[in-house]
Amino acid sequence: MARKKKIKRFQAVQAVKELARERMGAPPAAKMVPHKNKKAAKHKPTLGKLIDDDE
Repeated sequence: MARKKKIKRFQAVQAVKELARERMGAPPAAKMVPHKNKKAAKHKPTLGKLIDDDE
């Protein structure tokens, strides 16, 4: 026997967000921000490492 669908309750926040998306459009996609504490590599990778990474 098939289960009954659970009735979703009305949520004001969800309704407001839906209206805003209709009127203004979807918000822009988030940008990736590099981690502040991560340091760049001190040495360039060797040719052997570059070839191994491609495969």
